[in-house]
Amino acid sequence: MSNPKPEVWQRGPVAGIPSLLQPVAHALLQAREEVDALMNDFPGRYLWQKPAGVASVGFHLQHLTGVLDRLFTYARNESLSPAQREWLAAEGKSFESENPVLELITRFNRQVDQALQQLANTDEQTLTDFRGIGRAQLPSTVLGLLFHSAEHTQRHVGQLFVTVRVLLTYPKPDH
Repeated sequence: MSNPKPEVWQRGPVAGIPSLLQPVAHALLQAREEVDALMNDFPGRYLWQKPAGVASVGFHLQHLTGVLDRLFTYARNESLSPAQREWLAAEGKSFESENPVLELITRFNRQVDQALQQLANTDEQTLTDFRGIGRAQLPSTVLGLLFHSAEHTQRHVGQLFVTVRVLLTYPKPDH
């Protein structure tokens, strides 16, 4: 049995990412690798099932994409667009697609790429700058938002992992 690939943070710095933002990049890249591996050949018929009432796999995949988009938007000191608000409202709801699992994974991967690009363009001198969150302008900083995006992503990847394992181990009949 060969040794598995080291986790992303153990592979060294991510090229082009400022030093203080390396942990964010490492976490997002690790999440992408884990989601891609976990969702490989995942049966689409289980995408919206909620075993024991927990959030569906589809919700987690939508939320992973949406929360990265929203938190990075706030880090840029921008408000959410109508499209972002629509995405938020649609999280957890099924949608028409020929291959919804692949579509959701592709959207998440694209969002990680956009986040990495934003990290690469983030001036470390701005990391402690105030950023307001949402309409209430709850207080945070650029670094607070970027760090939270990484930890929140990892949290949902963990929940996704458990939900996928439950569905694949104890599948329910299709309705």
